[in-house]
Amino acid sequence: MLPLLDVRGLTVDLPTPGGWIRPVENVSFHLDKGETLGIVGESGSGKTMLALALMGLLPRGARASGEGFLLPRGPHDDANANLRVNLLAAAPSEMRAIRGREIAMIFQEPLSAMNPVMRAGVQIEEAIRAHEPRLSALEVRERALEAMRHAAIPEPEIRARQYPHQLSGGLRQRAMIAMALAAGSRVLIADEPTTALDATIQKQILKLLARLRDELRLAIIFITHDLGVASEIADRLSVMHAGRFVEEGATRDVLTRPRNSYTERLLRAAPRLDRGVAAS
Repeated sequence: MLPLLDVRGLTVDLPTPGGWIRPVENVSFHLDKGETLGIVGESGSGKTMLALALMGLLPRGARASGEGFLLPRGPHDDANANLRVNLLAAAPSEMRAIRGREIAMIFQEPLSAMNPVMRAGVQIEEAIRAHEPRLSALEVRERALEAMRHAAIPEPEIRARQYPHQLSGGLRQRAMIAMALAAGSRVLIADEPTTALDATIQKQILKLLARLRDELRLAIIFITHDLGVASEIADRLSVMHAGRFVEEGATRDVLTRPRNSYTERLLRAAPRLDRGVAAS
């Protein structure tokens, strides 16, 4: 059976005044329906650039190479192999149709990702209307409210009329999740979605993502610098360092029997209750 998302040799090159740099180099992985892959690494390791390449949102002048095959809707078997879309070679018009409908992304700080002068509900409705323009205004509104309920937003009718600055950090992140899922995305990229939240809200968002994954059979790429957070939601972990995956495996195996020295350093750097501070 073919994976939902099959990435092979993904490489990103960025132009700088001093020449070209390569923040992502020869990265390969696969993702199945209903599975969560955790991508873990320090800031600057290339995690976000990898995600932006898959979304077709790289900075101007950047170059992406490799393959990122996404299966079409329907049975995931060899008969569909020739119908797969290569996200890394798709035309901008093709990516606009795919982005939000097939693959969506939520960001670390939703206040900067959302439009500050548009009500939350209108922004979710816009995500639906972009892919289903034939729906009536009432149908779009009902779909938006349903997406907000899926994202466990209390009193969605009230929250839909509020602006982003009127929502708490946790509610803004839930609104971003609702926006990402409103058009029926099958792959969700979550880029440090809990970093700006306190521990209690962080736990709630992780539980929400796990529930949505199980209920909707979402495939999730969960990007974080925190191995502890990744361990709560990821089925598999890929450890990223200097643009490359240096270790991959089942989450428990990576955390208990790391094979790479960089993974060991990440684990030693994680705060532990029995000593109260990070290891030096």
